[in-house]
Amino acid sequence: MITSTANQRVKEIIQLQKKSRARNQAGVFIVEGIRMAKEVPTEQVVQWYVTEEFYKKHREDLPQGMEKPEFVSPAVFTAMSDTQTPQGVLVVVRQNSYSEEDLLKAENAHLLVLDNLQDPGNLGTIFRTAEAAGVTGIIMSRDCVDIYNPKTIRSTMGAVFRMPFVYSEDIISTIERLKLQGIRVYAAHLDGKNAYDREDYRGKTAFLIGNEGNGLRREVADCADTWIRIPMEGQAESLNAAVAASILMFEVSRQRRQS
Repeated sequence: MITSTANQRVKEIIQLQKKSRARNQAGVFIVEGIRMAKEVPTEQVVQWYVTEEFYKKHREDLPQGMEKPEFVSPAVFTAMSDTQTPQGVLVVVRQNSYSEEDLLKAENAHLLVLDNLQDPGNLGTIFRTAEAAGVTGIIMSRDCVDIYNPKTIRSTMGAVFRMPFVYSEDIISTIERLKLQGIRVYAAHLDGKNAYDREDYRGKTAFLIGNEGNGLRREVADCADTWIRIPMEGQAESLNAAVAASILMFEVSRQRRQS
């Protein structure tokens, strides 16, 4: 059992929790909690850590392939954890590996293109909702928040293991490649020509979703085939990025179910 926070592996876990550079260099990320631990594909598990109390209580609930954990003391686990009330299980997981070509393979693409999103909870919620709405892939500009941020991972509720995604070094060039593949690109924009539910999304579709505070950068919005808007009542100026994305994703789902 590991009983000291001076242990090298404990120090490494703490760095993986805090720094995206450490995660990317190691090619791993951290998952906490029994629910998320059960979601991890067995082939992506690198190592997992538990307290004795957790192991005794949940031993029968643990996924196959997790029979030999590394035990740590409660105090050490608290130091390793990124949560306020740690459950007592933490998994080191290999990062996913997708390419732009993987996302373009979908028979009837339903894509999200995220421009400079900064809120970890927003990004995680978008991943979770995207899975529910039948999105086939998510593309993020390089300056988006790190998908492997612990808060983002928790917010995905496991969708991070099933939703294909890539970061784009040049989001404008990526959008142009989508259009060359016959994917119609829509920008969610306050100056949109039509209400979002007046468009036909039954063909290959991609939505551009902008930063929480500033919306889409003009040069990114200008890449779209069409600007669309979400009509709003009252004095609200805009919607949360995850909420706006959810409305659009489920409109695609609705239209395709009815076609």
